[in-house]
Amino acid sequence: MNTFFKTLFIIMVAQTVGAAQDFQGTATYMSKSTVNMNFGGRQMPETQKKMIQERMKSMLEKTFVLNFDRTSSTYQEEQKLDQPGTGGGGGMRFMGLGGGSGVYYKDIQAQTYTNETDIFGKPFLVEDTLKPLAWTMTAETKQIGQYTCYKATAVKQLDTTMRSMFGRMRPGQRGNSTAENEKGLTAEKDSTKTNKGGENSLASRIEMPSEVIVTAWYTLDIPISQGPGEYWGLPGLILEVSEGRTAILCAKITMNPKEKIAIEAPKKGKKVSQKEYQETMTKKTLEMSEQFRGRGRSGGHSIMIRN
Repeated sequence: MNTFFKTLFIIMVAQTVGAAQDFQGTATYMSKSTVNMNFGGRQMPETQKKMIQERMKSMLEKTFVLNFDRTSSTYQEEQKLDQPGTGGGGGMRFMGLGGGSGVYYKDIQAQTYTNETDIFGKPFLVEDTLKPLAWTMTAETKQIGQYTCYKATAVKQLDTTMRSMFGRMRPGQRGNSTAENEKGLTAEKDSTKTNKGGENSLASRIEMPSEVIVTAWYTLDIPISQGPGEYWGLPGLILEVSEGRTAILCAKITMNPKEKIAIEAPKKGKKVSQKEYQETMTKKTLEMSEQFRGRGRSGGHSIMIRN
């Protein structure tokens, strides 16, 4: 009898695993971020302003593809041919950091992720534990395409490493002590207006909050705990999510495509934890900030981007 139940259990597990492998889908998402731009150089030609705006648009408006099964997913920017005049590379990256063309892999069952990214062209493979958001689910619904979606919200704590980095990048904040860094974070918001020497850096105009509200819409019609990028943890596929000035909306879903999709973690790049990656990014960004600060003293046009 024991042998019978053991055999039956093995068969049931095999069937469950097989069903999980057969269940697959692809979702296409449109991601759009907004910023307020102010061209500090009044003499900048209109053609140059237009060119910068077009490049910013290619950076802030992207299309991503989520391939998923019941337990894992890959999220990657859709590859497009370079448009004439963009200079190649699929558009301009913010500060040259965090390449958007890499694969973001989530394993919901193991609650781990692998993010293929880069810093100034050097490949990194960030491997770490998924951090679940404390979702508050509501009865509010809306229709997204053919799917009925439910609303959920969460408060997301933002990375303190990035906030410290921007504080250190502010004009006049050159010290290395913790006290000096904290002072940079609490500096006056309008300090750039009275800053002497013309050091109007991009970082000096970005106020970094400590937390942000995340709003998601998920559908129970596709009962998997997946979503675009780092978002997950709801009882259905997330079709829409907004965080700060970024909104991501699902435009198309294909369930159980004829050709099987290989959903695997990326393998290229130096393996680091999220903390190690952020520390490296902070170091390289501060070095770049010093270089641009030196160039700024020699004059030229400036661009202000406000969040």
